[in-house]
Amino acid sequence: MTFKSFQNIHQMLTEVAESTPQSSAYSWFDSELNTQNVSWKEFSTQVDRVSRSLMALDLNKNDKVSIQGNSCYQWALSDLGIVSMGAVTVGIYQSNLARDCQYIINHSDSVLVFVEDHTQLEKLLEIKDDVSNVKKVILFIGESEDDWVLSFEDFLNLGEGISDELLDSAQKSVASEDIATIVYTSGTTGVPKGAMLSHENITFVAQSILQSVDVRKDDVTLLFLPLAHVFARAILYTSMYSSTTTFFNRNMDTLLEDIKLSKPHWFASVPRIYEKVYTKVNSGAESKGGVALKLFHWSCDLGKEVSDLRLARKPLPFSLSIKYKLASKLVFSKLHDAFGGRLRWCISGAAPLDANIARFFDGAGIPVLEGIGMTENSSFSNLNRLDNYHFGSVGQPGPGIEVKVATDGEMMVRGPNVMKAYYKMPDETSKTMTEDGWLLTGDLASIDDEDFTIVTGRKKDLIITSGGKNIAPSAIEGLMALSKYISQVCVIGDKHKYLTALLTVDFDTVADYCHEHGIDCSDQGTLLNHPQIRTLIETEINFRNQELASYETIKNFVIVPEFTIENETLTPTLKVKRNVVMNRYVDMIETMYAE
Repeated sequence: MTFKSFQNIHQMLTEVAESTPQSSAYSWFDSELNTQNVSWKEFSTQVDRVSRSLMALDLNKNDKVSIQGNSCYQWALSDLGIVSMGAVTVGIYQSNLARDCQYIINHSDSVLVFVEDHTQLEKLLEIKDDVSNVKKVILFIGESEDDWVLSFEDFLNLGEGISDELLDSAQKSVASEDIATIVYTSGTTGVPKGAMLSHENITFVAQSILQSVDVRKDDVTLLFLPLAHVFARAILYTSMYSSTTTFFNRNMDTLLEDIKLSKPHWFASVPRIYEKVYTKVNSGAESKGGVALKLFHWSCDLGKEVSDLRLARKPLPFSLSIKYKLASKLVFSKLHDAFGGRLRWCISGAAPLDANIARFFDGAGIPVLEGIGMTENSSFSNLNRLDNYHFGSVGQPGPGIEVKVATDGEMMVRGPNVMKAYYKMPDETSKTMTEDGWLLTGDLASIDDEDFTIVTGRKKDLIITSGGKNIAPSAIEGLMALSKYISQVCVIGDKHKYLTALLTVDFDTVADYCHEHGIDCSDQGTLLNHPQIRTLIETEINFRNQELASYETIKNFVIVPEFTIENETLTPTLKVKRNVVMNRYVDMIETMYAE
């Protein structure tokens, strides 16, 4: 376990650009689906150009610059240009409402804002009078007649008068302990907090991740997570340090097509993507029925058997090996083709991944390595390894990172991955970090004899029933969501005798069910209250209740409209805002318990 001490992120970039100058750094599709590429040498040159232009706008060391929009090449370029000359990047989710953008811009003291397009620009124009610190807005795509706004091309031309000496001096002045970025939490439990991450945090995590995974020369990874999220930034910097290619997808609507076209060797995602693929594959097999469905189930059973032997590090019997090769050719190869044909492994983080889903993908020959991290520890503390993994756990600590469990069951983390503090929130910092450097994660966990961490839920989400049972809802929610008809679940039960749930349905699979049974599904609102649909969901819940202890079972439920970012029931990282959901449906909750 060896780590290199970098003075700053720019030094890491410079070494990569000098050692692999012609290797592809970033790729993306143009409007005609042609692949565009930038080499590491070209990227480094363009980063310097961004830094010069920022200096021409009188940006100084430690000044804050926000970037607002979807993940794209310009986002990565601007980020590196900002941190390379000593300023601080502040990411803003593309899905944030104008008032949310206003809070982050003002709280972070941002003086410049990069925005993706006119959709994002409109939010800023709406709050222009309320973000008086912002001197200029730089627009990645398009132009504006507003003097407050610069096109990206005009911005890049500003730095032509900045000398090499001035740029070099700015870059060399940045130390490892300096703040590189302020990443705001997604706000599941209140006002977003800005975690200050240093250059050391970022360069350390890139190295720790690379010592935990199998990244090879000329690998390609597809990035579709939002770069405002620390998870995506960790992957971006890890790819940089390994000088591999990061391919940006167009948007979430084209994700599956982009995966197939970009042919990644690995990628990182939140569990929602794996859940959707799992549901689609299973419902597709069921719709075919007959021999095809039997073949699918036979292959899945073989996959689980092979997976169990791999986990136990036992050789495959010859007969099983032959059968598995046949299953791979007839069934699993279709899944590999859908992922581009080169996918070796994936990472899942940001929320719990159901062990059944992980086992399915592993059996199909695509290991999904579950890990855990949070904004406050630069998105990385634990990860399962390809040669050592346990389903249902978040793996062992990353190299150079310490993990322990407090007496009350809370997971704690210490190491060079842990943030400096929350920006302008000393009281919140003192609640989250101990004097000797331990970060209180808020996760309830246990650690087994092999140092694998098993997370059982969030401390703040813990349900304590009136009967005194302590229940972590996340595992129950994940189990229920395995149903192809159920999409999202919010378990209720604190201070009540039993558990209930607010849930949403997968309208695609429910629509298929409706067509089969002659039910009119043209009106989704009416469909939510249809007695046959309720019976369908009740059957699904009762089936999965059999896997739970009696006090963990769902006794009643209400079907509600989908939880989305737009209706403010989901965070930008797709976590359910439990308090918001419970307050919105308080009458329905009371009715469930009255019944």
